[in-house]
Amino acid sequence: MPDRGEIVVTGRGLEELPGSPAYSTRELDRAAIVSSASGRIEDVLTSVAGFQQFRRSDSRSSNPSAQGVTLRALGGNASSRALVVLDGVPMTDPFFGYVPFTALAPERLGSVSVTRGGGSGPFGAGALSGTIALESADAAALAPVSGGLLVNQRGETEASASVAPRLGSGFAVVSGRWDRGQGFFTTPKDQRVPATARAAFDSWSVGLRGVAPLGPDIELQARGLVFEDDRTLRFEGADSSSSGQDASLRLVGRGDWQFDVLGYVQARNFTNVVISSSRFTRVLDQRNTPSTGLGGKIELRPPLGEAVNLRTGVDYRRSRGELYEDAYSAFSGAITARRNAGGTNTDLGLFADGDWTSGALVLTGGVRADRYTIRDGFYVERDAAGMLAIDERYANRGGWQVSYRGGASLAVGGDLHLRAAAYTGLRLPTLNELYRPFVVFPVVTQANPDLRNERLEGYEAGVRFAPTSGFSLTLTAFENRLENAIANVTIGEDLRQRRNLPAIVARGIEADMGLAAGAFRFDGSLAWTDSEVRGEGDSRELDGMRPSQTPALSASATVAFVPGPGARLAATVRHVGKQYEDDLETEVLPAATTLDLFAELRVAGRLSLVLRGENLTDESIVTRNSGGSIDLGVPRTLWAGLRWGL
Repeated sequence: MPDRGEIVVTGRGLEELPGSPAYSTRELDRAAIVSSASGRIEDVLTSVAGFQQFRRSDSRSSNPSAQGVTLRALGGNASSRALVVLDGVPMTDPFFGYVPFTALAPERLGSVSVTRGGGSGPFGAGALSGTIALESADAAALAPVSGGLLVNQRGETEASASVAPRLGSGFAVVSGRWDRGQGFFTTPKDQRVPATARAAFDSWSVGLRGVAPLGPDIELQARGLVFEDDRTLRFEGADSSSSGQDASLRLVGRGDWQFDVLGYVQARNFTNVVISSSRFTRVLDQRNTPSTGLGGKIELRPPLGEAVNLRTGVDYRRSRGELYEDAYSAFSGAITARRNAGGTNTDLGLFADGDWTSGALVLTGGVRADRYTIRDGFYVERDAAGMLAIDERYANRGGWQVSYRGGASLAVGGDLHLRAAAYTGLRLPTLNELYRPFVVFPVVTQANPDLRNERLEGYEAGVRFAPTSGFSLTLTAFENRLENAIANVTIGEDLRQRRNLPAIVARGIEADMGLAAGAFRFDGSLAWTDSEVRGEGDSRELDGMRPSQTPALSASATVAFVPGPGARLAATVRHVGKQYEDDLETEVLPAATTLDLFAELRVAGRLSLVLRGENLTDESIVTRNSGGSIDLGVPRTLWAGLRWGL
């Protein structure tokens, strides 16, 4: 603790408990975050093997509603099975459950912590496959003025700027980012038609953050974020947009009685136009999907001595939203139906987490009780004349669900650390999964208001070998069982429905290695997973099949040379194995291996020249395969530009 007369603000929450090493965690520092070849945070996260988006495309060339993330091969789902938080605030969309990656600019971040597995704790509902904790950069990591401007060979631009003045003992950060471009053709050349369009994108975000001391041990943190993202996918007129306005207030106390009090509000929206892949006319206009997220937590840590730590508290989340969409005839262009659907989900969690240290042994455990509700659900459809065709109101439901986690870590001889853990977790179905049907033409996927909560049981054991400060090797073996897994299940030709599968079982091995020797550094990560569906009844034919969008092998390796301040050369190789588009294993997405390069050279003062290369071997990355209709990921892309102060 600092001297009582010294005021130190960090802009962070409370430190993790000593027992946290019992779970599989990977840390990414600021240097790795701001030196990716694409400049996208989702690209940074792919350096953690086992991290998976619903599709392989990044946030420049995918539909925003498909940006769900998971870990440990628990099945592709457009909603997130991993919990993503920024400065303690859950970032997933209240209606869809996707992550607004374009609003999470890497240059605003100071660190990223990825915990694979380990479900319960504060904001634990939703952390089925793990937690991705993003921490904003503080004034010490940011220059008073910084920015960058880059351009690629297609004329696309990436511009960012921030001002981070110190204000007395506190600080403020005002930052903005704007990405725009014509995009590339996601459609292979032999499948293009006159209506084929590039994946154009235009996104911006503005962030405001302030941290101020209220005393030697207490600080107030405030954050605001406004963003908008517009994209076009595959065909002219197939436009989508997402927008948001977020605000949070946090009070952190680091005295004898430590506390963390947080409240937040989110307003989000989404629009999407679906174009027929045969007649190239509008068939669906999801013109308005307003949603709000509201929540907070109160956490208290009493002083219990050097050997015992305890965190206890309560957290709350409410998600409310609805959709407004119009269906059109592909032949006449006339409206055939107007639809409106939505509802409200809530979760109130009571949690306690603690650990006990005895010499080289740390025992940790936690319990969480969630009171959840799924209520106010409805689906209304009217015909072109405005006459009521469908009016469904769904019964409210709710209940209590208890989750736990526990583990142990043991330092053996100082160089070797052993650990083991077991845990359970909970995820409510999103409003999108419950009430919103969608179309990726010609495939229609129906919603399902009767979906049950997903529940995970997991076990893992690991070893970490770190004989020197410059070398570490971590191995983890795990088994996770996801019961009531929500998946898009084929029920007819070009027809699917969201349904609960009996279970998805994933067993695997994760390996992470770091090596630093002088100016050189190597970071590698690998995940191999045997994942399969346990099917019965209506899902009997899926028994033993691999979940859709789930590779068996993923790996990443980065070699970096850092000769001095403001200089960095890095090469990254990534591999993702074969996976399937659909639940029946009929549509293959082949394996892909890519090479990225990053170079930064100090020119003068704080000014640096930056060169970046994405997918330098121009690998064909298949991101979608629907009956032979293919979408591709980013081709070879070369960037050049300048940075100041980063």
